[in-house]
Amino acid sequence: MSKICDITGKRVRIGNNVSHANNKTKRTFAPNLQKKKFYLPEEDRWVTLKVSTSAMRTITKNGLGNVLKEAAAKGTLSSKVKLK
Repeated sequence: MSKICDITGKRVRIGNNVSHANNKTKRTFAPNLQKKKFYLPEEDRWVTLKVSTSAMRTITKNGLGNVLKEAAAKGTLSSKVKLK
């Protein structure tokens, strides 16, 4: 299961752990992803998405329909979500 947000396209980033002695070792920064069901009233159905918590806030603010349309236009919407 990949760690990619279905709406924003956020994915794992790679960086360094830096010790007090300035030693550097590789580490990953994973997005805060949650699997959540949303109701899409335009199509009268439930949609299960793997979204970051920041995307959940955007959905709450702007509405699921608008966010899905913007994500499809931007090209970040995952292929498993089909809009009619």
